[in-house]
Amino acid sequence: MSQELTQQWLAEIQTLRQQLQQLQSDRDAGWESAEKWCQLYNTEAEQRRTDAQMSQVAIAELKAEIQKLKGIEDATLPDSTTAAAIQQEIEQLKSLEEFQPKLIAVMKERDRLLQALKTEQDSHAQTRKNLTTALGDAIDSLTRERAAGEGESS
Repeated sequence: MSQELTQQWLAEIQTLRQQLQQLQSDRDAGWESAEKWCQLYNTEAEQRRTDAQMSQVAIAELKAEIQKLKGIEDATLPDSTTAAAIQQEIEQLKSLEEFQPKLIAVMKERDRLLQALKTEQDSHAQTRKNLTTALGDAIDSLTRERAAGEGESS
């Protein structure tokens, strides 16, 4: 009977060892999973921080652009009635659907005016170049005439 009892105890010990090994294996798998999730979380958090920083930079650039445009508006539209009329027209727009075509039209007009300005600047530069060349030719011609006149009188 004691041998049977010993066999039972040995079997029970063997079962407990197997359960212990299984639990240790489960614990190790749990740690590996936790480390993987922690790494994924850290990667995601880093990406969010990077996105947030890029957004902050974009916001700062847009704010600077708005300030620049406000400065241009203030410089080119000193007439308060013009500014008030623009403000009133904007306030009448009730939805994004009404605002978008107006914005597109304004942006097209801006691009057209910028192109016209560039064309005018190019034309001005060409005119300046032509006038400078003509002035130089006139001075050269006058210098030759004077030299020829002095040569005849000598």
